[in-house]
Amino acid sequence: MDSLQSLSVGNGGFAMTVDGTGLQTFPEYYSHGVPLGTMSDWGWHTFANPDDLRVEEALVAKDFGRGHLEYYAAQFKTKGRQHDASEWYRKNAHRLHLGTVGLNLADIQQVRQIRESLDMWNGVIHSSFYYGGNKYEVQTVCSPEADRIASVVRSTVKPSVRLRFPYPTGGHSDDACDWKANDKHTTTIVARYDHAVVLQHQLDATVYYVIVSWKGKADLQKKAEHVFVLQSRANELEFSVEYRQNLPDKFTIHLADFKSTSQASAHYWQGYWKSGGIVDFSHVKDNRAKELERRVVLSQYLLAVNDAGTTPPQETGLTYNSWFGKFHLEMTWWHLAQFALWGHSELLDRPLSWYQKVAPVARDIAKRQGFDGIRWMKMTDPSGAEAPSNVGSYLIWQQPHLIYLAELLYRAHPSQLLLDKYGELIDQTADFMYSFATYDQTNDRYILKGCIPAQETLKAEVTYNPPFELSYWHYAIQVAQKWRERRGLPRKEKWDVLVEKLSPLAANADSLYLAAESAVETYQDIRCTSDHMAVLGALGILPDNKLVDKNIMRHTFDWVIKNWNWNKTWGWDFPMTAMCATRLGDPEAAVNALLLPQRTNTYLVSGHNYQDDRLRVYLPGNGGLLTTVALMCAGWDGNQSKNPGFPKEWDVRWEGLLPMP
Repeated sequence: MDSLQSLSVGNGGFAMTVDGTGLQTFPEYYSHGVPLGTMSDWGWHTFANPDDLRVEEALVAKDFGRGHLEYYAAQFKTKGRQHDASEWYRKNAHRLHLGTVGLNLADIQQVRQIRESLDMWNGVIHSSFYYGGNKYEVQTVCSPEADRIASVVRSTVKPSVRLRFPYPTGGHSDDACDWKANDKHTTTIVARYDHAVVLQHQLDATVYYVIVSWKGKADLQKKAEHVFVLQSRANELEFSVEYRQNLPDKFTIHLADFKSTSQASAHYWQGYWKSGGIVDFSHVKDNRAKELERRVVLSQYLLAVNDAGTTPPQETGLTYNSWFGKFHLEMTWWHLAQFALWGHSELLDRPLSWYQKVAPVARDIAKRQGFDGIRWMKMTDPSGAEAPSNVGSYLIWQQPHLIYLAELLYRAHPSQLLLDKYGELIDQTADFMYSFATYDQTNDRYILKGCIPAQETLKAEVTYNPPFELSYWHYAIQVAQKWRERRGLPRKEKWDVLVEKLSPLAANADSLYLAAESAVETYQDIRCTSDHMAVLGALGILPDNKLVDKNIMRHTFDWVIKNWNWNKTWGWDFPMTAMCATRLGDPEAAVNALLLPQRTNTYLVSGHNYQDDRLRVYLPGNGGLLTTVALMCAGWDGNQSKNPGFPKEWDVRWEGLLPMP
């Protein structure tokens, strides 16, 4: 078995990833590949805080010359309460692995002749193999309505299934399974029925429930601490496992019914494929088109499985933990924008609704730092708590994402309901953006300073006017004004002044855009030519605007293609480069960028965007790919070219896609 070839089923807010047996039989073997996760939006845990560490102890005061102190959630290297507080709040809360469901087989070496497939049209994984000379056939599906999987196992012997429940590791990037901490949690049977049991898993103050049900003659018994075995008395075992955050006084046991669950799954997935956009590369003669089509189709499936829940997704989705399972709000655009462009705006609206819930927390951050409105946090969890970081706390490019994404929703389905839902949030988001900008009286302009750019290689204390952020401020404030007009409100004059007087992007004497106006040594400093080439996002992610000179951007683009430190990039850098090429009118460069042969542009058999040994899954790359392909096909407002991102000889056919702004 290849530990990078695991497959997933899920419903957007819950997912289970399985190995070659069609279930989670060998989780330890897969822990350093694509792990066998069982994760949800609601499954979170917090370690005890016996020292009563307070979030205020992780704050540091900064003076960025705006006339007031600004308090940021930071990391402290010196041992003491500040260090302990920053570390505790970084790793708490963390996402839970809800438990593995695997065949009761011990020796992976005895697994032979595996044939496994994922039927994306119906959302079912099929697996057949031999173990010790005995044949097994397994099918696994996920309910679209509940956090429940259903499976049927057929064998030449009487099969049994093993359920195991781990304690969380609290690790930065891992499968979240500590299999040795048996004394730190309890797993008990709290109810037993003829064909079902209810398990309660308690980890410190966190409690959740697992309902296991089956058909036919079988019995579930506890075999060890946190280990339960469901043994069939026949050659077929049909069962389901449902995970619940709580258990009401009166609840319904859904007895195992693989047929009805698989029918519901098929109905959901066929509806997903039929209702969304589609791109047909089959008429393209260039051999690269087949690989691009593979990535596009698999990405559509993976993003619906991992990214369509009630909170923004983490970078590794519901597959395994990265950054403690927390989600990064600067990544929401990369994960979610594609849903609106590909005809699934309801899957964007679902996680975007979370912003309303945590707006009070974001408002407190802005107030703490002396700004108006709402400042959206960078790294967080469902509560909106800000994770301390010496980089993330100073980012600002996550701020306009809400405005951009809400605008994509409105463009897809204009309605008063959307205006009422997001209008005030957009207003307060833009209020912060205005108050964050600093008026430079000497040059009669507004600048952006005291921030770390998206590239994350410059220091907040000395940086001003990063190009992508300037372009984003220019675009998002104008959209916020448009939303006020749609709501029957007057324009805010000061916002118009800000847009008019924002600094243009700074270039050097060679007509190359700088990583920031302050970064005059951009092309002599490898830090500025590594990581994200964010300058290209200023005309790619964002539409053309008066701050950008297309000739300089073209010159900068050419330099980046030839000279960038490409082995220090991330999965979404390739789509971003392709978007810039598309808007510059260079479709050949756009295709080349999407398929550039770099490690971080690797797409596994499953379609996951592999980065490195730590990030074997990286969904912002998948989301960026789909957003870029939509731009390459449907173009943008005012574009007159057919398929502007593809060479003329590429006969790409599509339907159901929307243009970008």
